[in-house]
Amino acid sequence: MAERDSVYNYQADPYSRNQASPDTASPEKPVKKNRKKKKINMKTKEDKGVSLFTILGSATLGIGMLGLAILSANNDNTVYNEVTAKKNELDTVQAENVRLQAELEKKMSAKNVDEYAENVLGMKKIDSSQIKYIQIQTDDVVNIPKQNATILSRIRDFFDYCVEYFRG
Repeated sequence: MAERDSVYNYQADPYSRNQASPDTASPEKPVKKNRKKKKINMKTKEDKGVSLFTILGSATLGIGMLGLAILSANNDNTVYNEVTAKKNELDTVQAENVRLQAELEKKMSAKNVDEYAENVLGMKKIDSSQIKYIQIQTDDVVNIPKQNATILSRIRDFFDYCVEYFRG
């Protein structure tokens, strides 16, 4: 508990001379006068210039990359708009195709063909008096018996068979 109530005083600069202050617990301490001085390195103007070029280069690179990203997004948007326009055009053409198919089916109906044949071509429907029936006898069958082939016809048939076999 005693440590909580105690007050410590630290010097901000350890190389400054120890001056007695009212808060210091021991004002009788001797001050060391033979302290080594540390060398402080200062940045030169060239170092500042290099960092300035680095900052400018990084900024330029960042702006360039941002510009490329915007250009890419713009190109994507343009292509998307073109695709949308072509899809709309395709939908319109498909609707026109459906309409034309319906019109073609309407014109190709049996009723329209009959009207066109009568009115434009001058054709008339057939009457039953114009129909003539032909009777074919299916009971008569003619059988032709196979004739005996001569030796010359057999040789010729064999020769034709060989030619067909070699031709494939």
